[in-house]
Amino acid sequence: MIDFTAFKDLFATVKFSSFITFDKDIYAVAKAWKSFDEVTGTYIMTIFAAYVPVAFVVFAEHLADHKNLSSIVGKDLLEDPGLTRTLLGDGIGSVAGAFAGGCPNTTYGESIGCVAITKNASTISIWGAAIAAIAISFLAPFMTFLKTVPACVMGGVCFALYGFIAVSGLKMLQKVNLNKNRNLFVASVILIAGVGGFQLQFGDVTLRTVACALILGIVTNVILSLKKNNDDDMPDELTIVENKKNSK
Repeated sequence: MIDFTAFKDLFATVKFSSFITFDKDIYAVAKAWKSFDEVTGTYIMTIFAAYVPVAFVVFAEHLADHKNLSSIVGKDLLEDPGLTRTLLGDGIGSVAGAFAGGCPNTTYGESIGCVAITKNASTISIWGAAIAAIAISFLAPFMTFLKTVPACVMGGVCFALYGFIAVSGLKMLQKVNLNKNRNLFVASVILIAGVGGFQLQFGDVTLRTVACALILGIVTNVILSLKKNNDDDMPDELTIVENKKNSK
């Protein structure tokens, strides 16, 4: 079940350098500044067009993850500490990570799933896990140990983790009145575009599935909101049933 070949290869010729996995080229940072010579206005506009739609996706993901986390911890995080502060922290983290050569930050449903499974929402635990993960990533034996975990075990963990994410989304969808045609149509457009793998190509810029689903959902909702639908004033099925019971 567990393959220790990676460990055998690692310790075949034990040296101090084998325990360290970071790049030894101390001039790599200085060389990286030369790439700024390739930055042009066309390049900036291409990146702008590619990442602005992604920013909307990240914003929606930020809202959804904090709503899910609020339901788990029993506290409205969009009120305390507030949406402005959480977005500010996300943005500062992205800027700081970019200066260090990292990718832009975003909230992860996987992390929310871990909180839901472990029932541990302590910020101290999250800080400790983050620092430990950064420190361990520099040590080759620990990275090799992670590779020995069987794929079937990781697959089982992913089943539970992504299952929590899917169920959290369904719980949020329960709060939407799908008896109204507008809500039903918007939800249908998002689901079909997302599940169907819909993509858009604009020159060198490609909008992936999640971005397309979000943008189509926003545009559809805006268009349908321009004119008030007649079914918005119609009571839903639950209200009709309750009214019948009260009349009896």
